[in-house]
Amino acid sequence: MVNVTADPNKSQEKTINMSPWAIARRKFLRNKLAMTSSFFLLTVIIVSFLAPYITTADISKVNIMQMTLEPSTEHWLGTDKSGRDVFTRLLYGGRVSLIVGMSCTLLVVLFGTIVGSIAGFYGGMVDSALMRFTDFVLNFPFLVFVIVLGAILRGYVDGLTILIVVISILSWGGVARIVRSKILAEKENEYILAAVSIGCKPSKVIIKHLLPNVLSTIIVQSTILFATLIVAESGLSYLGFGVPATIPSWGNMLSASQESDVLANKPWIWMPPAIILTVTILSINFIGEGLKDAFNPKSNR
Repeated sequence: MVNVTADPNKSQEKTINMSPWAIARRKFLRNKLAMTSSFFLLTVIIVSFLAPYITTADISKVNIMQMTLEPSTEHWLGTDKSGRDVFTRLLYGGRVSLIVGMSCTLLVVLFGTIVGSIAGFYGGMVDSALMRFTDFVLNFPFLVFVIVLGAILRGYVDGLTILIVVISILSWGGVARIVRSKILAEKENEYILAAVSIGCKPSKVIIKHLLPNVLSTIIVQSTILFATLIVAESGLSYLGFGVPATIPSWGNMLSASQESDVLANKPWIWMPPAIILTVTILSINFIGEGLKDAFNPKSNR
């Protein structure tokens, strides 16, 4: 009987010949927790955005004859204090919370990457001016600014748009600092110095040579931001300064469940949004950790 064993040298040679992105993809796919979290998050996103096709119940119609009904075949997760179907509002609320989180993450990453890239590449006075402005933004009182600006603009701009813009304006500083530090380290490499020496435009050097090499860091940071910004939206909505009360979101659903009687005797009103919000945030964090390990060359996962 002949024993056939895998040749470790061939496996190692195959890994060496793979691109960094291929290696990262293979490591991420092998991370069971990250893959399970990805499947769950994808399911939540699909179900939330297909809410109009899954349920036909009215998300805003008040029905005093069906107030605080327990879960049943007609209302899978019961009804709230206004007689509205909790399951329906959970789906539509997820769509709003995810839209706010995705929109804010996109704007924050875009603006933070632009500022960080310019500061890191040019250095000197440009770097100093941009970083002092970044420090000012990072030290600005977030909650106060949201409340004041929201109150000023609420009559002129849609409440959801205000929330996205205000959160984005106050959240890009961390991304800018991270991108700047990576650009400062990367621009000292010989291929960047060669590109500058032959007269490449700064914008071309940044977009074509620098950003692709810091893209992995930006992707990991984006997942962390996504979770943080969903929590920010939910927290602000819970306090009454986020998504308008007429629009369902996970934060608004929790805000409407603050009465002691609801918390103690009607768990079907507040537990679904609390559980789905918690599990979604955990899933995004697990995905972020999986991406961090995947892009880390020292990780053996």
